[in-house]
Amino acid sequence: MKKLRLLLLPFSWLYGAILFFRHFIYDRGFANSYGFDKPVIVIGNLVLGGAGKSPMTEYLLRLFAGVSIATLSRGYGRKSTGYLEVQGGSTAEKVGDEPLQFKRKFPGVTVAVCEDRVEGLRQLMPSHDIFVLDDAFQHRRLKPGISILLFDFESLQENKWVLPAGNYRDLFMRRNFADIIVITKSPEALSKTDRQRCLQLLKLERELPTFFSYIEYGDLVNLMTDEKESFPINARLIVMTGIANPTSFCNYLTTKGNVLKMIEFPDHHRYTAGDLLKIKRYWQSLGDCLIVTTEKDAMRLRDPELRSHIEDLPLHYIPIETKFHHNASGPSFDNLIKDQVFGKQV
Repeated sequence: MKKLRLLLLPFSWLYGAILFFRHFIYDRGFANSYGFDKPVIVIGNLVLGGAGKSPMTEYLLRLFAGVSIATLSRGYGRKSTGYLEVQGGSTAEKVGDEPLQFKRKFPGVTVAVCEDRVEGLRQLMPSHDIFVLDDAFQHRRLKPGISILLFDFESLQENKWVLPAGNYRDLFMRRNFADIIVITKSPEALSKTDRQRCLQLLKLERELPTFFSYIEYGDLVNLMTDEKESFPINARLIVMTGIANPTSFCNYLTTKGNVLKMIEFPDHHRYTAGDLLKIKRYWQSLGDCLIVTTEKDAMRLRDPELRSHIEDLPLHYIPIETKFHHNASGPSFDNLIKDQVFGKQV
């Protein structure tokens, strides 16, 4: 694998040059970026998927509960195009799994999808006061009010090459253009040594507020009934995922029971009847066990066309939330982001 990455380095250099030129034309004003008078919070990352953008979006929706807030996503993997507001009865196929998840968890929040974030914001702007954009750090046509850049705790320690030799979809130098950095998926028991090592790896060229967060896992939720359940003692588990980086999820489940089988699909995988028949055969062959998946996968599994294939399966998902470690060297994340949104009145 290492040799293959080295062979791909020339293509990474070419891709990196293209990225550099693209940023250059925006930075120098040869291409237009559009800003807005109201607070626009952009969440993004530099590595392909898996940094925790969705739980961070949900964290902000909770933080600004009671304020007229909207969230705008591209709606990755959806079959529709253009601007669309997500409804409670929407499907992942039509609006994307993440926007559907946001709407189900925050039914009072306006959730919209649009490939063109500037156009999407223009549609939302008249009737809302705060806007949260999921995965828009690379959307240079938009000039954000606040940009939050996420780095996964583990992937931060890997090489910083861009595709295809590495996993970076944007240049590592772009970290210096964020307003806030969050190291996500860090250990719940985070040591001072771990903090210092991550800060050294970031090699920031200017002082930026940097926070550490971790994932808190919720109770099991039955996919068919939405009822919360507890893990049985000595639980026997089949784990199925279709997300970019399932490692932390799978590691967590090994602490809750005996993982008999792990089935991994590509990120945003659209499940088929064939997939579920395959999983059903595993379940039947392994005997009494639970099938556990992620909350994001659950959105895609709710497709009405799949209902007859899953209603007899013990399918469950686990919701997650972002939690922040205490910041001893400055203001908390909550206070800083509120201060930037509302000003010194907070």
